[in-house]
Amino acid sequence: MAYITREIERKFEKMNGYFKAILVTGARQVGKTTMMKHLAEGTNRTYVTLDNARARELAKNDPVLFFQTYKPPILIDEVQKVPELFAQIKIMCDESEDTGLFWLTGSQQ
Repeated sequence: MAYITREIERKFEKMNGYFKAILVTGARQVGKTTMMKHLAEGTNRTYVTLDNARARELAKNDPVLFFQTYKPPILIDEVQKVPELFAQIKIMCDESEDTGLFWLTGSQQ
């Protein structure tokens, strides 16, 4: 299936140059992950989905080890499944001057 370019891509890429963390949220199955993975192609950005039970358990039980295993720059899919990560993301953002460290996707019921 051919990729469908989205209007928000240019805005997202501009924001990536200004912010350390960006959350893309919205309804299920609208293309959030597809767009983010497309934008990450050809980069050194790590991708991890919290649909993966092992990754989810590691994130819940040891957020520090999670980020030692999956290093920024990172795309974390379904981040709403592990709210325990947000405190560690804040700490890491506070300790760095780099932008574009964390790309997050999520949705809610």
